[in-house]
Amino acid sequence: MQERRGVLRAGEKVQFTDRKGKKITDQLVAGGSTQTEHGLILHDDVIGQTEGVVITTVTAKREAQVNQVHPERDASKPWKAARAIGGWNYAVMRPRMADYVLSMPRGAQIMYPKDIAQVIQLGDIRRGFNVLESGAGSGAMSLNLLDAVGENGHLTTIELRPDFARVAEANATLYYGEKPAWWDLKTGDFDSVAATLPEHEFDRIMLDMLDPWNRLEQAYRVIAPGGVLICYITTTTQMTRLVEALRESGHWTEPDIQETLERSWKAQGLAVRPDHQMIGHTGFLVVARAMAEGFTALKKRDRITKDTTTDIDSLTDDERAQQLEDLELRDISDRKLRKVLRDLDAQVSQL
Repeated sequence: MQERRGVLRAGEKVQFTDRKGKKITDQLVAGGSTQTEHGLILHDDVIGQTEGVVITTVTAKREAQVNQVHPERDASKPWKAARAIGGWNYAVMRPRMADYVLSMPRGAQIMYPKDIAQVIQLGDIRRGFNVLESGAGSGAMSLNLLDAVGENGHLTTIELRPDFARVAEANATLYYGEKPAWWDLKTGDFDSVAATLPEHEFDRIMLDMLDPWNRLEQAYRVIAPGGVLICYITTTTQMTRLVEALRESGHWTEPDIQETLERSWKAQGLAVRPDHQMIGHTGFLVVARAMAEGFTALKKRDRITKDTTTDIDSLTDDERAQQLEDLELRDISDRKLRKVLRDLDAQVSQL
């Protein structure tokens, strides 16, 4: 496995960051170079150096920046030739896993680091655990699960599409320097592959798929009692179907539903404010734990007056009026209402 410290070697991924905060992640190749907006970074100048050094770009051939077939198309674009001018400084670091995930080649849309961090924390995924993942995508979640369980644990990933499985495997191989020995990557649909796995084999299950509610039977068969199931879904309709399926099965504790919003800040002297842009909704995380066989999950008793399932449009006028009265959508006692009215009357009298 690749070392994460010491001198930089050929074959490693490195991150170049300029003074404006623009980042470029590239693989070091002997004799290679990285094209930037300000000339070329020569890899031979980086190989053998340590992290934290500053590299200056060199001037490239300006004609290489211009369209050779149709040069007239770039006649009004002087900045293209300006990109060949060197003399721009870049700091050199090994990329963090979050940086690597955001910059790696993608076959499918990846999970963002903010959601991945919550999966690891809420799913209580730790060293030595045996974890089952469904939906490898481009490998962003797989990389973090591999790192979380460590070489003493084991990750089994099920990916429906063979081409996505290849992308995930290649990204993990590039990050670790070789395919992790504690990773078993299988292709096929979840139910068929899970049916071949031993019962109660896994401590944690992570599902990132369109219809996780249809996979709960096999998930319950292979998860250990008390194991954590965590599902990543993107829409409210998926969320409601999954939550109701978890409750109806009786095999899972009351699901916990969360989403995470991310907002960065700028701090320059007295100009301290949030960024104008933020990463808003990306997905929901639904977390539940497996009950032991023969035991049904405990459920919170619903209030009789709180009918949350009947469509109000299907009721008669009298039934609708009665339900609205029973629901007490703005739940307030008569005593409190009289007090509110007294306070408002007193304030209005002062106008």
